[in-house]
Parts: sequence; structure tokens; C-alpha cells
Amino acid sequence: MGRLNTLEDTAALVGRILIGGMFLANSAGLSANFAAVARLMAGKGIPLAPWLLALAIALWVLGGLSIVVGYKLRWCAVVLACALVPVTLCMHAPWNADAASFPNELNHFLKNLAILGGVLYVAAYGAGGWSLDARMAGGESGPGNVSQAGTVSG
Repeated sequence: MGRLNTLEDTAALVGRILIGGMFLANSAGLSANFAAVARLMAGKGIPLAPWLLALAIALWVLGGLSIVVGYKLRWCAVVLACALVPVTLCMHAPWNADAASFPNELNHFLKNLAILGGVLYVAAYGAGGWSLDARMAGGESGPGNVSQAGTVSG
């Protein structure tokens, strides 16, 4: 595989910042409203809601940071994808919503599907040249040093 160009490395970095930043911002919101979110989860029939919420916040923080800096990116993206599936199905199931909340739940459901697609894309294609993964693999952290598969090239 050829070397990535500056545009691809820059796009990968900006994409990582946007996706990871979303997880970090969401974890801050969940933390700030912990009791209310735990009650909402319990109201949707989710057992051990405070514990699962704390786990989700921890995953969002660690996964978000991992994505932003590009460290252990593929592994963390897979973990986040696996966590997003039950969150999406349990918390934002439009098929369980009443008529008044259906549009909001559908919006959140589709948003989560888009985020899931983003983290799966990151898992498939790696961090790009400007990442800790690229630097630790022996390349310099800069444009043009990581192949499309996420491995350092010549």
C-alpha cells in the first residue's frame, strides 16, 4: 500500500478529534446528570443502571481519549462499537416510543447508528499518520507515514 498524503492524514486527525470529542462531551453530560440518567435507564428496564452508567462513562472517556490521540485505536473502536449496540437498542429504540417521543428517539437511534458507522470505519482503517499508534509502530507522527491499513510503511 502507498503512503497516505497530507489530506488523508489531516482528515483522519480531524475525524478522530470529532468522533472522540463527541464521546468526551457526552461523558461530561452523563456525569453532570448522573442521577437523572440512571433513573431514566432504570425506567427503561435496565438493571443495575448506576453501575452500567458508570461503566459507560468510563468507556466513553477512555475510548474518546484513545480515538483523539490515536492510541490503541482499533481495539478501542471495537470496544466502543460493542458498547454502542446495547445503548442504542435499549435507550433509543423508536419502536418502543410513544407518539410524542418517537421523533426524538428515532433521531437519537439514527445518530447512534452513524456514530457506530464512524467507529467501525476507524476500527477498519486505523488512526492515520498523525497518531500515537503510528509513532509507536516506528514511524514518525506526521503526514504520509501510515498506509491505508494503518501500518507504518517503508
